[in-house]
Parts: sequence; C-alpha cells; structure tokens
Amino acid sequence: MSYTAVRTPRFASKAAWAEILGQGATYPALENAQTADVVVIGAGFAGLSAARRLKQLDPQLQVTVLDALDIAEGSAGRNSGFMIDLPHDLASEDYAGGGDEAALIALNRQAISFARDAAEEFHINPAFVDPVGKVNGAATPKGDAHNRSYGAHLKALGETSEHLDAQAMAELTGSHYYISGLYTAGTLMLQPAGYIRGIAAGLACIGVQIHARSAVLEFSSHGSSWRVRTAQGHVDAPKIILATNGHLESFGIAKGRLMQLFLYASMTPELDAEEVRTLGGAARWGITPADPMGTTMRRIDTAQGGNRIVTRTCATVRPDMEASAHDIARASAVQRRKFADRFPQLGAMKMEYEWAGHLCLSLNGVAVTGEIAQGVYAATVQNGLGTARGTLTGIAAAEAALGHQSAVTDYFADEAVPKSLPPRPIATWGANAYLRWKEYRARAE
Repeated sequence: MSYTAVRTPRFASKAAWAEILGQGATYPALENAQTADVVVIGAGFAGLSAARRLKQLDPQLQVTVLDALDIAEGSAGRNSGFMIDLPHDLASEDYAGGGDEAALIALNRQAISFARDAAEEFHINPAFVDPVGKVNGAATPKGDAHNRSYGAHLKALGETSEHLDAQAMAELTGSHYYISGLYTAGTLMLQPAGYIRGIAAGLACIGVQIHARSAVLEFSSHGSSWRVRTAQGHVDAPKIILATNGHLESFGIAKGRLMQLFLYASMTPELDAEEVRTLGGAARWGITPADPMGTTMRRIDTAQGGNRIVTRTCATVRPDMEASAHDIARASAVQRRKFADRFPQLGAMKMEYEWAGHLCLSLNGVAVTGEIAQGVYAATVQNGLGTARGTLTGIAAAEAALGHQSAVTDYFADEAVPKSLPPRPIATWGANAYLRWKEYRARAE
C-alpha cells in the first residue's frame, strides 16, 4: 500500500508571526535512512501536540517529526492566535454551536491546559501564551444583537460573559468604531510562531527528532512497517501520524470531502512612541467580530514581537491549496479600508506584512482522526479552529496510536465521516460567491 503526495505545502507570502520574532532555531532536513517508533508528518499544532503526548505516554518512544517548511512558517504561524474555549461555530450567525457543547467546551479547556502546561514545561515566553481572554466586537445594532444572543446562549450553558459598552470598547482598543463588545475570559491568546517554536525546541530537548524543509513525498507499507520518503532520505517506522490538516487530501485520503479555505491577514509596522500615544487603549487585546464573517483585530506589544495591530478578513476556497498574489492583493485592499475605519487617528498606514493562511473544513464540521490504515493515524481537518482543535486531534491521534483511551479519543471516535462535496468547479464557484455575499453582509463588523 502506498500514498503519494500530489502536492506539498507552499506559501507565496511570509509568515509574519515568525518574521517579527527574527530567526528561530534551525532543524536539519531529513537525510539518508533512519528509523523511529512513530513518524509525525507535520509540525503544527496537531503534529507537535501529538509528539508531546506520545512522549508523555511513553518517554522512551523514538519519535520523528517532519515538516515541509521551516518551523512556524506554515499555517500554524499564520493564524490569529486565538485558542478559544467556548463554542465558536464559524458557520453560525453568532458562534453558537450545536451538539454536546458542554463536552466540547471541556475538551477545548483541556487543550488550553495542555498548551499552558507545555509552555511551563518548555520555558516558553509567557507573553506567547497569554490568558487575557477575548472580546466579540460589534459595530452595528445587528452585531450587538448577535452578541446579546450569544451571551444568552452562553448563560444557558452556565458560562459567564461581560457586556462592554462603546466607552469600554474605546478604552480597550483606542477605537471609537465599536458600539459594544462581549468579553469572555477563557481564551488563550498565543503568539503562534513563538509558541510553535517553543514547543519544537522543548521536544528536541527531550529527544524528539525534528526535521524541517523535509516535505513527505510518499509513505508506503513494507511488511509490518511504513517507509516515509522525502527528497533526501526516508524513515522507517511501524506507525505514522498524519498531522497535515487539508493536505490529508494531497495523499489521496478523503478526496472530495474537504473544503480547502484560505483566510487573509495583514500586520502594521511596529508603532513608534507617538503612534502608541495617539492610539491609546490597552497594549494587548483580541477582537473577534460579532458576525463570524466580519473582521478580526488584534493588538500585540513588544514582548510578542512589537507594538503592532493585526487585521484579518476575507476568505476564498482554493481546492489547489494555494492562494494567488491576486487573492492576497484583494484581501489586503479590504483590510486597509477596515483598518482605516477603526483607527483613523493612525492615518493611511502601509502594512508591513500581508499573508494568507490555509484552513480545512468539512461540510458537517467534523475532523478526520483515528486509524485510517493499519498503523496510520490522522490528526486533521480542524474546521478553522486549528489552535484548540489541532491540539486536540494531535492528542487523540497520539493516544489512539498507543492504544490509550480518553475523553478526547472518545469524542473524535463518535464523529461522523466528512460529507461529500458537490462536484467541481461549480461547487468552488458557488462557495466563493457565498463567501463574498457573507462578507458583504458582515462588511461593517
């Protein structure tokens, strides 16, 4: 049995979160022939969480992690860094989800605890793992109604939230754009590249072999073992964990069932002292839009890579798993307008970084985990919730690989398989038209 990659991860834009931290630790590319007990393909949230959980369960295990890019240059270093505990259904009007939400909240909090414990164990900069919470920001009466609906939903779940008025939002953000906000305390705000680099460095210190710039071209069965091949070498191991998110489909698995989505973001240059004074507000905050298709904003400070503001909005479906320069340019123009609307006191600021990040969703919102071939386990399809869901799928895959049962493995084992997508290209055109319509409806949020 053999699985050959028809494409490998690549991005046309820089990973800003890594760029602002400067050069990180370097890891060698895989060369020659090696062996391991488990090979983890992918060094993002899922892959590194899987590697850590493997070592927790069996410290003597020989674990090798392979990544196609440098550590934190992929999708893990391109997200907005919100590790959210509460229901966060991106397909809903106000994030309220369905199913057993109490169970999912408990699991999300387990992921957050896992991340915080890893940060302590591996001595990661606390600023990269900040338990500051987040705010749903509302710019319109409709957005405020979404927030109030979501707040009532949380109350029914026994969860607390705090309504912020326009003055409180201005004091927090320095912007008079928002008419209200809904604060929830449980979100962990990451410097995603700093966190990912810290996990990788910590794992390397406890014996995990990490190889960057080592895209997997094929894995094939050889008796009771698997051979994982890259351009310059291979690793033989009895077990593999695929922590490749949407690139699961690149190996021919779950074809026709995964939506390959790109989100776009931009980041200011480091604000100087006068700009910081003019802006006002708190040094760190994160705003998700009251309407899920609105605009996410985040402010960071010197400890996280400089006094900067991040704007994230726009989405496109790209089945070939590459965002074009045109995609980035269109999104960047929208983001500049959104930024200017919120922070007119900073003028027409040119962004220093503009980038795309790859997400993978299924129509029914399920992940792909568990054993997909003998000795091959998946930790994939994060449905736009990669920090928490990626951590959980990585834990689940590691536990399944070692025969360990827990609430995490039980949760994912109970999920259905991803639904089949409509045929291309009509489905792609329709999905992008739908996203544009949703963006238009949420344009003020």
